[in-house]
This record gives sequence, C-alpha cells and structure tokens, in this order.
Amino acid sequence: MFAALFGSVEQGIIYAIMALGVYLSFRVLDFPDLTVDGSFVTGASVAAAMVVLGYNPFIATGLALVAGFLAGCLTGLLHTKGKINALLSGILMMIALYSINLRIMGLTTESSVSRPNIPLMNEETIFTKFVELWSPLGIDDTLNGLLSSMGVKFLPSTWGILLLMILITLVFKFFTDWLLQTEIGLAIRATGDNKKMIKSFSANTDYLIIFGLGLSNALVAFSGALFAQYSKSSDVGMGIGMIIIGLASVIIGEAIFGTKTLMRTTMAVVAGAVIYRMILGLALRVEILDTGDMKLITAVIVILALIIPQFFEKRREKKRKAKRHAERMAAMNKSLGKGENSVAQTGTD
Repeated sequence: MFAALFGSVEQGIIYAIMALGVYLSFRVLDFPDLTVDGSFVTGASVAAAMVVLGYNPFIATGLALVAGFLAGCLTGLLHTKGKINALLSGILMMIALYSINLRIMGLTTESSVSRPNIPLMNEETIFTKFVELWSPLGIDDTLNGLLSSMGVKFLPSTWGILLLMILITLVFKFFTDWLLQTEIGLAIRATGDNKKMIKSFSANTDYLIIFGLGLSNALVAFSGALFAQYSKSSDVGMGIGMIIIGLASVIIGEAIFGTKTLMRTTMAVVAGAVIYRMILGLALRVEILDTGDMKLITAVIVILALIIPQFFEKRREKKRKAKRHAERMAAMNKSLGKGENSVAQTGTD
C-alpha cells in the first residue's frame, strides 16, 4: 500500500506542472485548449530524443519547454489570426503534433523517418544525475530505517526524486502566482473574464491569448519531459487523455481547497493532481479493476468531482435559505410582539 501511494505521489507531483498549464488555459484564459494531449508528448519526445543523442538532460528538458511554448503559440495563431474556432484550433494542433512527435523521435534513428517510442533505460536523466548527488547524503537510509521501525515493508529506493519534483513544482507554482499578478498577467486574466472589456482599453487581446496559450503548453511540455525521464521512456500515445487528467486535477483541487485567492487556487491545483493520482492508484488495487480501466476510472473521478460539489452546494444553499427564513420569521414575530405591547400600553394610558 505504501509503495503504491508513494509512486502515486511522485507521479502526481510531475502531473501537477501539467495541471498548472491546463489551469492557465481553461480557467484563466477560458480557452478549451486540446493541444495539451499533443504538447505533453512533444515535451517528452524532444527531451528523450536529445538525451539519446547525447545532450545534457537539463538542456534537453529546457528545450522541451521551448517546444511546448511554440506549439501553444501556433494554436493561438490559428485562433486569433486564422479566425478558427478555439476548440477546433486545439484539435487541429493536437493532430498535427502527433506526426511531428513521430518525426522528432525519428531523429534518433538512421533507418526510419518516424519512431513511435524511445526507451531511456540506460540513459542519463536529470533524476539519475540528482540521485548521484543525493545518495551519499544517507538521508534515504535514515528515512527508510524510520519507516521500517514503524512496520512498513515496501520501502522506496530513493526519496531524492520526490524532493526534486516538489522543489521544481513549487518553483513553477510561485512563478505562476507572480506572473498572474504582473501587468501582463492581470491583462491575461481580464481577457479570460471579459475580452470585449479589456479590448476597449486598447489591449492587444490576440497577443495575450497567444502568449497565454504558449505559456500553458510550455508547462505541459515540461511536465511531459520530466515524466518521460521518470518513466524511462517516451511514447507517441502517452498523451492520450492528458487533458482529462489536467481537468480532473483542477476540478478536484478547487472542490476540496477552494479558490478564494490566487495563491490558494494554484496550490489547490497542485494538490488536486496528487490527490487524483492517489485515488487512481488506490482504485487500481481493487481486484476487479485492471490497468486497462484507467481511462474509465479517470472519467468516473471527473464525473464525481463535478457532481459531488454541486450536491453539497445545494445542501448548503437550502440551509442558508432556511436560516434566512427563520431570521425573517423571528424578526416579524418580534415586531408584532412590540406592536401589541405598544397598543396595550396606549390603551392603559
């Protein structure tokens, strides 16, 4: 159980960066961007191809972020300059990226133009490099010894990857908080809230949409690059349904932790990604379910995350109405009581 939860938390932290990207497009820009399914693989394929070709994994991961930014900008250009429907422009870019990703991974072979996957089992990644620095510290032995004394049997091989991912995710979370409070960030938020209003202030909404989508897909591609190095492979089909995972993370986080402030919302998105992976990991431990049921489980999780908050909100609204009604009746009874006393006193006089 502990090993399954630990792995789910590790993957959830990686997916949290992707969820932040989905939050930027769907919540901040109010743009239904389906490019995510393609740009996640773009980040993975760029990073994997460069690692196999001998480039430094940190440089490879950085260039994956740039590739995702370009993909998002192209989606924005299709919508703003090409006047294509927002949903359709994302779908078109997602389809185009499928072939582009095959071409990118095909750069690692001389015999074929395209390649469906790249294994990274024997390659150096940012995780292997960090673990090399982490292992001599002896922190793994200390933490595993503590857990072993508590009766935990299946212990993680290293805690370094989890720590590294928490640090990277927090950097992106605080960067997102900072950016959305700058002048351009406020303009992007205003564009998502009321495009006509911000346009009346002479703001270039086309540029804001293009930049916002570029930033969103940059985070998604970066997450894909990290996941490819974490799972030791890049596959052209690994991005299928990624937009649903991102939406599930956003919805679950907002439902549990709320959206009162910007910093709280972004933290809720990060936590939602971790909770989603934990729920999925626990669900797959049920005997009647199989790994092939992951998409079905994801759909059920999203449905429940959408329906349950509405149910509780209706109950809270009923309680609020009942309370207001009781207060009005109490005030009415009190006023009637005062009227009777005043009439009685007037008759006595």
